[in-house]
Amino acid sequence: MDCSGKDNSMKAGLVWNFLSYVEIKTKITSIFAFLMTCAYLFYIDQPINGRLTVVFFLSMFLFDLTTTAVNNYIDTKTNTQKLQFERKRALLIIYVLFFASAALGLYLAWLTDWVVFFLGGLCFLCGILYTYGPVPISRQPLGEIFSGIFYGFLIPFILFYINMPENHFLSYEFTLESLSFMIMWREWIPIFFLSIAPICTTANIMLANNICDLEKDIEVKRYTLPYYLGEKAFILFQFLYYIVYVAAAAMILLGILPTFYSLFFITIVPVWKNIKVFLKEQRKETTFLCSIKNYVIIMGADVLLIFLCGI
Repeated sequence: MDCSGKDNSMKAGLVWNFLSYVEIKTKITSIFAFLMTCAYLFYIDQPINGRLTVVFFLSMFLFDLTTTAVNNYIDTKTNTQKLQFERKRALLIIYVLFFASAALGLYLAWLTDWVVFFLGGLCFLCGILYTYGPVPISRQPLGEIFSGIFYGFLIPFILFYINMPENHFLSYEFTLESLSFMIMWREWIPIFFLSIAPICTTANIMLANNICDLEKDIEVKRYTLPYYLGEKAFILFQFLYYIVYVAAAAMILLGILPTFYSLFFITIVPVWKNIKVFLKEQRKETTFLCSIKNYVIIMGADVLLIFLCGI
């Protein structure tokens, strides 16, 4: 009994260390963007291809874990934080996650077309360059832009693309002599407005994190966006949330979503309360969570209301 109890305790410890290593709590940014897209596909009565969608989700989720693991593996070389595993095992975990994600991504591209292959490759490239290379993206004032666009726009777009009819968003012709594209711009309008909420809220999680870590980042020569913006970073933090509600109003006015979606504006009250708490004090251990809470409030309401619109 004692040996069994120790084994279970050891297994639980390894699982907890792994979840901490990949920062599982931060994966809401990819999951909610995925769920929002599924909800809208349901709303417009577009059948979802189960196999393509599951393969995409697994590849996306595993690569999200990979980028976080790489970030922690590299950052612990220069900061005072302790890695959850000894470095050889930590590196092995990165390799396993990366190759599993890459294999699933290549399988998805094989099932679909070159557009998915190149977009997936772009996601992999930026995910790696985020923390690796001579000048990682995470050490530049570009983290908010890249995280917002890749989590908030590319995840929904790829999911839309693999589930919508062929040539719905774009068509292309490739020969040895030429390559031609035709973009159906009207079909991009719903994606553009739907993506604004995950883009802005994801960017604000990164912005809040960089604001809280500003002094520590400067010590390790990590010059993020708040370093260049100064006090204007707080204005940007508020502005990004305001854009979300402007986009919501635009979707109703343009007929992308029905009037019932107006219930989304109720979220302004708790979101504004969290904004005020963060503006008053910026602490990683406490008030940083305001950006996480706002993300869950906005994206949770977004997913739920779009799904209810479909019903």
